[in-house]
Amino acid sequence: MPGRVFIESQLPQRIDAAPGETFSICFQVGSERDMRWGLIPQGRTNARGRPVMEQLFNIRSETAFTKTAFDGLHRGILWVDGWYEWTGQTRRKTRWRMEGKSGQPLAFACLWDVWRSSTGREVAQFATLTCEPNADVREYHHRMPVLLDDPQKWLTADAEDAAPLLKTAPENTVKVSAAGAV
Repeated sequence: MPGRVFIESQLPQRIDAAPGETFSICFQVGSERDMRWGLIPQGRTNARGRPVMEQLFNIRSETAFTKTAFDGLHRGILWVDGWYEWTGQTRRKTRWRMEGKSGQPLAFACLWDVWRSSTGREVAQFATLTCEPNADVREYHHRMPVLLDDPQKWLTADAEDAAPLLKTAPENTVKVSAAGAV
């Protein structure tokens, strides 16, 4: 991982996370900002010219640079030590912990923006980017976060050079372990 592009967050550490919570997002090299997980693409339209109204938590990386709903969004990074996926039947699900095999933090690719209400209130918000799962994750979920292998380039490159970074992590990047029933 070239250089350290993140700083220590002032937010409390947590074991699990959910949409709507606040996270510290690296929005430029060496700078972070607290943002809410859940992006409302204000003022954006879909391919049919209709307003995008739903809140987005995850965005398919395959469309991040092609859909007009994402025009003008900014690139960011969510640093994590892992994430969870759940499998099984209702009330009998198994929680699986996904983490980097190297033990180093993982850099999730994000898109962010600032939502502005009619009263002037501003909320910084983000959504993570997902891709096809690698062999490590495929058995547990049909998508996985984009794990950046060059976070600094993601933040600083133009769109043409950043787009190729939105790919599935190589096999043997993620370690999976059972984290208990939920």
